[in-house]
Amino acid sequence: MSTSPTEPRTAPAIVITGASAGIGRALACEFAKRGWRLGLAARRLDALSALRDELHSQPGSDATQIELLQLDVDDEETVAPRLSMLFSALGTVDVVVVNAGINAFSSVGRGDLATERRILRTNLLGAIATVDAAAAFFMPQRRGHIVAIASVAAKVAVPRQAAYCASKAGLAHYMDSARIELSRHGITVGTILPGFVVTDIMPDIGKYPFAIAADVAARDMARAIIRGQRTAYIPSFPWRWAHPLLNALPTSLWRRLNR
Repeated sequence: MSTSPTEPRTAPAIVITGASAGIGRALACEFAKRGWRLGLAARRLDALSALRDELHSQPGSDATQIELLQLDVDDEETVAPRLSMLFSALGTVDVVVVNAGINAFSSVGRGDLATERRILRTNLLGAIATVDAAAAFFMPQRRGHIVAIASVAAKVAVPRQAAYCASKAGLAHYMDSARIELSRHGITVGTILPGFVVTDIMPDIGKYPFAIAADVAARDMARAIIRGQRTAYIPSFPWRWAHPLLNALPTSLWRRLNR
């Protein structure tokens, strides 16, 4: 049945993992401003509840549907069944943003395997589990949009960030393969590669070149998501053109940045 011109249209809905802080939180705020319905997932339900209260307190946002889900993507086997509850609560979902991630400094040859394993599990295996759940949900309806938040670190080797770089490079390549597979099901797949975004995920990140605030990054990301961009560097300048040059930086300069 077609919708008559007098019937109100349902606002689009976006699901964001890792929405309690950092880029995920900033994206939630940005899409709330745009009138989207929100499905917010993260480990910390108290932080999600505080965010929902904040968003509902904004002028004109009282009617915005915001559904919450406590989700730990490290528990890969529970990701799909738990996300299905969030999808059902929203009714319809247009976009799933695979954002949950962690970071920590680690050093090669220094016995940091436990830290590196934790980074790889969350950023890669947890992300893959989320993509798989979103794809399974979208396939029957033959539409949907899956977006992964990777990083310029997928393209640039950063010292003391080897595991993080590996996790984001793996995710970016996974999304490239997923794009090919899912295109036949009408599913759009995008990868966002932020540069240095000032959040709590890493201390002193503002000292790195071209660092931007999380709300600025979220605004640019929202535009890329709405446009359905296949790959988006955030911000586009300078990362779209400059990221190859960073791999040519002298080792001595990287050492100074990582003091």
